[in-house]
Amino acid sequence: MERLCGPNLPFWEANQTLHTNRPDLPECFQLSVLSWLPCVYLWAVFPIYLFYLKRNHSGYIMMSILNRFKTVLGLLLWIVCWTDLFYTFHELRQGDTQPPIYFVTPLVLGMTMLLATFLIQFERLRGVQSSGVLLIFWFLSVLCAIVPFRSKILQASSQNAVTDKLRFTTFYFYFGLVVGELILCCFNEKPPLFSNVVTDPNPCPETTAGFLSTVTFWWFTRMAIKGYKKPLEEKDLWSLNKRDTSKVAVRKLLQEWEKELAKAKSAENCSNQAAYSKPPPSTTNHAAGESSPDEAEVLLSNQKAATRQPSFLRALVKAFGPYFLIGSAFKLLQDVITFVNPQLLRLLISFTKQKTAPDWWGYSLAFLMFFTAILQTLILHCQFQYCFITGMNIRTAVIGAIYRKSLVITNAAKRSSTVGEVVNLMSVDAQRFMDLTTFLNMLWSAPLQIMLALYFLWQNLGPSVLAGVAVMVMLIPLNAVIAMKTRAFQVEQMQHKDSRIKLMNEILNGIKVLKLYAWENSFKEKILAIRQKELNVLRKMAYLGAVSTMAWTSAPFLVALTTFAVYVTVDENNVLDAERAFVSLSLFNILRFPLNMLPQVISSLVQASVSLKRIQRFLSHDELDPDSVDRKNTGTEFAVTVVNGKFTWSKEDPPVLHNINVMVPQGSLLAVVGHVGCGKSSLISALLGEVEKLEGEVSIRGSVAYVPQQAWIQNASLRDNILFGKPYNEQKYCCVLETCALTPDLEVLPGGDMTEIGEKGINLSGGQRQRVSLARALYSDTDIYLLDDPLSAVDAHVAKHIFDNLIGPEGVLKGKTRILVTHGISFLPQVDNIMVIVDGRVSEMGSYQELLKQNGAFAEFLRTYALEDIVEEEEEEASEESMAEEGPFPDDALSIHTDMVDSEPVINEAKRNFIRQISIISADGENPKSRSVRRHNCSQRKHSEQQEKKKPQDMQKLIQSETAETGRVKSKVYLEYAKAVGVLLSVIICFLYGCQSAAAIGANIWLSQWTNDALTNHTQENMNMRVGVYAALGIAQGVLLLGNCLLCRAYSMLRAAKFMHCNMLQGVLRAPQAFFESTPTGRVLNRFSKDVDAIDSYIPDNIDIWMRTFWYTLNVLLICSILTPMFLVVVAPLMVFYWWVQRFYVATSRQLKRLESVSRSPIYSHFSETVTGSSVIRAYGRHSAFVLMSDMKVDENQKSYYPGIVSNRWLGVRIEFIGNCMVLFAALFAVTGRENLNPGLVGLSVSYALQVTMSLNWMVRMTSDLENNIVAVERVKEYSETKTEAPWEVEDKKPPPDWPTEGKVEFQDYSVRYREGLDLVLKNLTLSVKGGEKIGIVGRTGAGKSSMTLCLFRLLEAAAGEIVIDGLKISELGLHDLRSRLTIIPQEPVLFSGTLKMNLDPFEKYSDEELWGALQQSHLHKFVSNQPAKLELECSEGGENLSVGQRQLVCLARALLRKTRILILDEATAAVDLETDDLIQSTIRTQFEDCTVFTIAHRLNTIMDYTRVLVLDKGQIAEFDTPANLISQRGIFYGMTKDAGLTQ
Repeated sequence: MERLCGPNLPFWEANQTLHTNRPDLPECFQLSVLSWLPCVYLWAVFPIYLFYLKRNHSGYIMMSILNRFKTVLGLLLWIVCWTDLFYTFHELRQGDTQPPIYFVTPLVLGMTMLLATFLIQFERLRGVQSSGVLLIFWFLSVLCAIVPFRSKILQASSQNAVTDKLRFTTFYFYFGLVVGELILCCFNEKPPLFSNVVTDPNPCPETTAGFLSTVTFWWFTRMAIKGYKKPLEEKDLWSLNKRDTSKVAVRKLLQEWEKELAKAKSAENCSNQAAYSKPPPSTTNHAAGESSPDEAEVLLSNQKAATRQPSFLRALVKAFGPYFLIGSAFKLLQDVITFVNPQLLRLLISFTKQKTAPDWWGYSLAFLMFFTAILQTLILHCQFQYCFITGMNIRTAVIGAIYRKSLVITNAAKRSSTVGEVVNLMSVDAQRFMDLTTFLNMLWSAPLQIMLALYFLWQNLGPSVLAGVAVMVMLIPLNAVIAMKTRAFQVEQMQHKDSRIKLMNEILNGIKVLKLYAWENSFKEKILAIRQKELNVLRKMAYLGAVSTMAWTSAPFLVALTTFAVYVTVDENNVLDAERAFVSLSLFNILRFPLNMLPQVISSLVQASVSLKRIQRFLSHDELDPDSVDRKNTGTEFAVTVVNGKFTWSKEDPPVLHNINVMVPQGSLLAVVGHVGCGKSSLISALLGEVEKLEGEVSIRGSVAYVPQQAWIQNASLRDNILFGKPYNEQKYCCVLETCALTPDLEVLPGGDMTEIGEKGINLSGGQRQRVSLARALYSDTDIYLLDDPLSAVDAHVAKHIFDNLIGPEGVLKGKTRILVTHGISFLPQVDNIMVIVDGRVSEMGSYQELLKQNGAFAEFLRTYALEDIVEEEEEEASEESMAEEGPFPDDALSIHTDMVDSEPVINEAKRNFIRQISIISADGENPKSRSVRRHNCSQRKHSEQQEKKKPQDMQKLIQSETAETGRVKSKVYLEYAKAVGVLLSVIICFLYGCQSAAAIGANIWLSQWTNDALTNHTQENMNMRVGVYAALGIAQGVLLLGNCLLCRAYSMLRAAKFMHCNMLQGVLRAPQAFFESTPTGRVLNRFSKDVDAIDSYIPDNIDIWMRTFWYTLNVLLICSILTPMFLVVVAPLMVFYWWVQRFYVATSRQLKRLESVSRSPIYSHFSETVTGSSVIRAYGRHSAFVLMSDMKVDENQKSYYPGIVSNRWLGVRIEFIGNCMVLFAALFAVTGRENLNPGLVGLSVSYALQVTMSLNWMVRMTSDLENNIVAVERVKEYSETKTEAPWEVEDKKPPPDWPTEGKVEFQDYSVRYREGLDLVLKNLTLSVKGGEKIGIVGRTGAGKSSMTLCLFRLLEAAAGEIVIDGLKISELGLHDLRSRLTIIPQEPVLFSGTLKMNLDPFEKYSDEELWGALQQSHLHKFVSNQPAKLELECSEGGENLSVGQRQLVCLARALLRKTRILILDEATAAVDLETDDLIQSTIRTQFEDCTVFTIAHRLNTIMDYTRVLVLDKGQIAEFDTPANLISQRGIFYGMTKDAGLTQ
């Protein structure tokens, strides 16, 4: 330095700087180090920053006044610096030589100022609104200029004159300009042109926030205040930043994953080439080449084990790693800074010992501690922000990837992951990744911190540290064992939870059936049994958790104890003084965090790796081959061709269809017939490409519309269900409604076609659902229509209407290619071709006439059923011609509901009236003779009028939106929880926490007394006592902690969890049917999974940590205040500020959490809906639209999650500021009062203050977490207090055991409505049915037929009137007593996953013989005895592995087992082919001949021999008499039988 500064300017003088009360720095030091420091910083950062700006370009900013000022000041600074330089040259010319430093420093400064000016402009061009780099540079410049600023004034005042006037002046100019730049740099530029900030209605202020605002998260304050004033709502949330949207995140991940898959594939191909060198068969010649791939596959399967799996982890790392690394860099910086404070503490303690040292030492130490702490805070939270955003992006991407995958996986893959499991992947596993990213840096940071801490400890205490390290090392295997065990338990718990949720899902889907059969108790027992297993696992986990918590909380103490004990006993000269003890303690405390975290991070890693495997397995499932159906084939005149098709549902199963050859000409109508389970639906699936193609070719020309056998309805308005993403065209839409006979239904629905349809179409009848599904197909206007038995769910006359107007040769679809699976024989003569399938093979195919001539299986089949039909059809056509003059023949669906349009009642006698009305309805003034015109043109005017009529009614939302509680969590919720835990126990637990904390603090006070021995030289004599008491206090703390954990976690809180789940289950099972119609399953499941999970595991954790931190903080404040009472003066305002910040935070964060959980369920509801309807979505090609919908829902959810993360950072910065202030004041008071404080106490108070930040932060976080999670208690409680239906059993009204003996049923003036405030569905029914009568109930869909049966079971409670069975009023009986004495075969056959035996007999009342008997009578005997498992045959979720017909037969078998006096059949045979139907009918006639039977019939031939027929119309009895009388009356029933071709 001497060569630079010359001999006259020394670089460093200790006397001038350190050992004086007026310190100053030498001029050489000022000119070199202080001037160059900012320059070195800027030039070092410049290349990195330049690279960053080159990569990130966000539009340019217009030149503003602010920018002009900054630039001008920058240039002025350059001029000022170089003025100095030129002045030095000038002096040289004068012959006054200055040292080289006077040339170097101005030169460097001037160039740096030019660089800064260049950056100001370059940033403007790259759209940087606020520059952190420059702000830090100006700040450093000002900081470094303060010393010369003071120094020059001191010099001038001591010499009473200014020696170097020009440099004096330029320096103050320089100082002023730099301060100006610093101030200007704090302001923001305008947003860049064309940035989304300008276009977005509610942009996130983060993008426009300045550097300071970003670092301190000041930009969030607005939302915190808003959230405090009133609960936040959806509209207050900011839009997502672009990098966080699904659009960006999912694309990133999928690109990488695709690369991984491609790599894996290419690797596999390489290994395959090695496996067999036989050339692959040519694809063109299929017949010849067919055998060889199979052989190859055999070879392959052995090879496959070795090939590499595509790694999902690698894809994640590549997609999100770089951004995450920025966070890691911050973390590294923060780790290093952490160790500055213990060193400063050491200096502070040694300062209090030296009574002669100048005071400014102490003050500067105090402020240094404060500044390092502040710096540490800011860096830490920047790091967290990066980690959390990475986590959030990963979750978005994983959910997106899973959703996209679920739309394309094969059926075999679907079978291996049920909907519940995949939803779990989305909710639980994606969440796990998110949780892990926040801790991931600890993996390398923890070892680093531990090593640094040990290094400093070694310096402090020498080799005795090794004793402490040994203790730590011994604890690690203990924790490893605990972590392994916990992990095993966790997997087990997840399995129990999965199965519990799966069962719950089925219960909710089949709740109606459970109620009808009075089976709730059986299923409740099953769920509670699973729950008990789950709780047992949780209890074991709690035991382990208690041991591990004790080990880790006592660890720092045990380490300190062994280290100190060894230190003092090893060598007599070792004295434990305050400096050593408290610096070591603060280092041990630093150690505590990484040691605590490591096991957590490792277990978190382990969980994430389990999740990773699960997700990877799911994403690697086979996908449907998009090319299995050739859609581009334009060469043939056939619309659909299948050549040698052989298809299977999954590779492992035997094929379902063999050797299929079909050619369907363009525009023809092909009917597919066959018995139940022969493969009709599989054929349709094969044409859609839904099943695996083993051999053959399938080609389809044109677009496809698909109507599945069980209609798939979205939770959206009726209109949206029909449009299905097509634009709305009123004329076409009305036409579709009319063709599908939906117009009358719209008048019944509360909001017309805008009525919201519940999940799975719950508020539509089966027939309506099917017709909506048909309407969707018709509206989509495609070339090919695949109709999978759409007519079975609707009544005969509606079926005829739909066939005539839609499907048949005269229908709207004529000219389109239609493939119709059907059981209805009456339509067959009108189709072009018929295909008969027997056991998965095409047995014959041809037109109706040809098949009759062939005299094969089909002809046989027809002879039994339908000869008379044909005769009638011909006659009917003749009669129609003769009637043409009078007007068209009454059109079935309208014939019943004429009065809906025309106010006159239906007049049955005069045919003329009938005709007149019909012509009014259908023709609307057109020429009534033009039948074909009427069919194809829809009356638009009438419909639009009807729409107008509808408008004023306010739409009735069926699905109630989920209630998000607002405002503070009521204290009564906490009380509820305390009650569930036990009040006395709660108090004891609180008290124990207090004791444990007192023991911990006692130990430290004892330590400070011990260190004071060093001052009085009494170290030897008291040593054993000192060590002994210290040990005793520490061990007491550990024991109290263990006891408390066991009491709290393993006993009382689990008891609470069990109790609450049980109540909720009871509440949900007791809820009336209406509750399930207005509450989506997803929401109830959410309560059973997420909320129960919160009560099981989160709340106990939160309470535990909260209690510990609360007591700890309290004790710290007490100690600091006792030592320096002045501290109280400072604590008061700090606590007020703390309380204030916490209020803002908790209010906002709680509401954000609630918004987040409310916006979370739609993701999963939409997802499970998509999975069930995936085949429909694919068939219509709506794949991408649904992906978009899902992305939107995820983004909505993240919109409320992101401010939630930021709120934590915002809080952290503010709370830690309070903690840092405490450190500052503790240190300042220690300095001021050093006369009468011994070093031990100074050490104690400051080291405690250093700790308090952390616990303050944790406390607010835990308060908030607890508030957020305790909401789960509130939500669970809400469902356990739902309005219940009538009691299951009424003791004093128990019916006699054999009731009902004769089965006499009377309706007395009976009315009923679905829910409060809706219209009556049945109005004043009065009828009486004698025991043993057989009653057929008919009427148009929606006339109230099903409602009537529900009333018998009291699923709907009467609005007025009574039902009396065998003299007992059913409204007085217990529900189970009533329901278990009636038998129903419901409209939709519901099976539960479990064995077939369980499905028939969940209470295990019957013997196997009886079960086989029932199966024999229900014609399932052959099917079941062919299964290897027999009665133990596993039914999959919803009975998917049986065909609909077979499920219907299982329901029949249930009825046969119960064999009660009253049997209700609800359209039970709609999904069965005619032969099976006949069998069922004969079974019912023989087995239930002395019972009262009510049948809701669609196929009228089944009820023609019944005692009486009841015709319902709009909820009232229209006709009630024997079938023969009704036909002779020529009323409604007559019209229906005519349509069905049963009368002439």
